[in-house]
Amino acid sequence: MNRYKDYLALFEKALKSLDQWRDSYGEIPGGRDGPVEPEAMEQLFERFCKRLTGNYPFHHPSYAGQMLKPPHPAAWVAYSLAMTINPNNHALDGGPPTSRMEKEVMEDLADMVGYGQSFLGHLTSGGTIANLEALWIARELHPGKAIASTADAHYTHNRMCRVLNTPYITIATDESGEPDMNALEEQADQIGTLVVTLGTTGEGRVEPLQKLKSWADRHGIRIHIDAAYGGFYTLIAGEEGIDPAPWQLTGEADSIVIDPHKHGLQPYGCGSVLFKDPKIGRFYKHDSPYTYFTSQDLHLGEISLECSRAGASAAALWLTLQLLPLSREGLGEVLLSCRKAAKKLAAGLGASENYTLYREPDLDIVCYFPTPRDRKTSSVSAISKQVFENQMDKREKPLYLSLLKVPSGRFTYLHPGYTADSSETVMLRSVLMKPEHEDFADEIMDRLEAQEF
Repeated sequence: MNRYKDYLALFEKALKSLDQWRDSYGEIPGGRDGPVEPEAMEQLFERFCKRLTGNYPFHHPSYAGQMLKPPHPAAWVAYSLAMTINPNNHALDGGPPTSRMEKEVMEDLADMVGYGQSFLGHLTSGGTIANLEALWIARELHPGKAIASTADAHYTHNRMCRVLNTPYITIATDESGEPDMNALEEQADQIGTLVVTLGTTGEGRVEPLQKLKSWADRHGIRIHIDAAYGGFYTLIAGEEGIDPAPWQLTGEADSIVIDPHKHGLQPYGCGSVLFKDPKIGRFYKHDSPYTYFTSQDLHLGEISLECSRAGASAAALWLTLQLLPLSREGLGEVLLSCRKAAKKLAAGLGASENYTLYREPDLDIVCYFPTPRDRKTSSVSAISKQVFENQMDKREKPLYLSLLKVPSGRFTYLHPGYTADSSETVMLRSVLMKPEHEDFADEIMDRLEAQEF
């Protein structure tokens, strides 16, 4: 945690600079914050800090459960400093500096995915809202047509289509997890936009964009990429066993979503949506009689569904990308460590007599299961839950994992030596999205091996 202390010192120094800026505007008349007793406030903050200690240790590599990790220290310093001003990036007069920062980071993201400088996009409060905007545009471009995604896509696509009152089609996947192309072909005339996921939230799988894009092009169907989790992996495509083919095609998709609050080292919430064709801005057109007067430049609120948005998110991302640019040598180094960690843990599981690797990871999420003697899916599920609970309940050196359930038909297809005596199989899942996991992967394996079952 020493690096956080160093950044805290920078925060305090910068806060004094902001205080001087505020002082230049003169004394604030009155004082309407309400009475503040220093002693009572100190006691309140002590209580507050004790409440926060109930969190899991998201900062530590022993937490390998869900897609959670602390932001880069530079990000929380920038966010905290900006929030003392509390800019709103809806209109330029709500946050002129942070609006410019947002436009700059969006240009960086557009370059990263291959859109160049002819695009439309902005930050959002998260991937869910970013995908909602993309699907809304899909509905506007093809009214009455369905939006389709595979059974492994995020569940919110279906839910958002209900919000949009738009038909939704789930494309089945085969036993290996590949999209059923025959099912797609049978329903092609009903589909306007196909969602392709680069980094599923369950297994971290990268769907075959090249195959799906080729099929969609033949039928005149739009492609939306949900890369909320995996998007930044384009920085190291082709390295450490990552198939470069899907990432080489991101610039040909009609829209794409990426979450900086995942691998971009940002605080919640910070998502982003980008559209290849800037002319889709016509669907956002609206009139506000009091908002957009301070500049003739495009206001971010004119190209987003959300109105008020924290300018602090743009400030945090901007500062982070100054330190870790969107390049192989910048943020790519962080992702390389995550990928190496996944490969190291996968190798350890492959050599284990007590655990079995479910399948080779595409990115940095590793799925695996205890090896029961009876080779039944019900036993896999029961022992996986036992390991999960026992590891979290340990007083010393707990290991925070997560669980994943898959259809038993898929499980036994990949592991034919097992008998499917249950409809679903529950297994263990580790999300190795912190660079510290590269050095900690062996420790995870040791703790797993020490678990009795």
